[in-house]
Amino acid sequence: MTLRNRVQSQLVPRWVRKRFATGVLILLYHRVSQLALDSQWLSVTPQQFAEHLEVLKQQYHLCTLMDLQRGLRMGRMPGKAVVITFDDGYSDNLYEAKPLLERYDAPATVFVTTGKIDGLSEFWWDELEALVLRSPVLPNPLMIRVEDKIHSWEWDGGETACTAGENDRRWNVAMNSFPTPRHKVYRELAVVLREVEETARDSVLQDLSRLTGVPRHVRHTHRSLRPKEIILLADGGLVEVGAHSVTHSVLALQPHDVQCQEVVGSKTRLEEILGKPILTFAYPFGTRRDYTADTVEIVRQAGFNCACSNFVGIVGRNSDLFQLPRVLVRDWDGDAFAQKLDQWFCD
Repeated sequence: MTLRNRVQSQLVPRWVRKRFATGVLILLYHRVSQLALDSQWLSVTPQQFAEHLEVLKQQYHLCTLMDLQRGLRMGRMPGKAVVITFDDGYSDNLYEAKPLLERYDAPATVFVTTGKIDGLSEFWWDELEALVLRSPVLPNPLMIRVEDKIHSWEWDGGETACTAGENDRRWNVAMNSFPTPRHKVYRELAVVLREVEETARDSVLQDLSRLTGVPRHVRHTHRSLRPKEIILLADGGLVEVGAHSVTHSVLALQPHDVQCQEVVGSKTRLEEILGKPILTFAYPFGTRRDYTADTVEIVRQAGFNCACSNFVGIVGRNSDLFQLPRVLVRDWDGDAFAQKLDQWFCD
């Protein structure tokens, strides 16, 4: 928005702007689950997700991502509409989210990371949480090699034991404080591991497992959808399935051939499972620095109809079909969620 338009909008009462708001807002969810610890702040509880759907059904028009892209291609944009999407492909998308979507007749798209559907490992940020924040004891000092660099942490006292206080359970990486040294280790390692390739991340997790004495395993609460569950998720047509790469790596950091493998590989695997074309894609992490113009062209050439990013904005007539903005939804109650929607549509 230009400075002139921003000043003019501030002269118009907010309720007027809200009434005549246009465009489409794409919501970005990840999980619907009641977690004891949610360090990445990815989960919305089932109760609050139901409140979100109640608000959406009462105040907005819900449409599918495929309907949106068809409208954009034809120059026909619905007014004040919302699209629901989920990233990653956690199993709770089927067991917690889908029943609520069905109750409210709310369509959604779930973008699945295909490298996790074999059930052999958790997403790296979840496994890091289990090894750093949940292990009985964390060595002091802690030294971890990430590729060719040693990262170390040391704190007063001996080994830091696992705690489960209320502050620990409420903590997430968006906060500036750390209840224990473990939380500082977790956030700093998460920043580093986000930028490296999958083999380097796996090596770090293996070292942490050895140092903490905690075996690596897949928790039922943190597992991804299995192939048969992906079929169940798509059954009935209310939920569309899209691709979200193979390993959920930052595509901008990968060479061209690896990006092609990530994009095309995830599409091909999902098409094998569902027996139909997969036409939508979401960039892993999805901020403007997480993919490049080369990535966008790879997605376009792979045969997708549209792709979702992760930066705030309203989809309008001139939006790029392969860089659709989305807004990240957190674990807010219905009132707070309604206020956020109002803010996103009116700003």
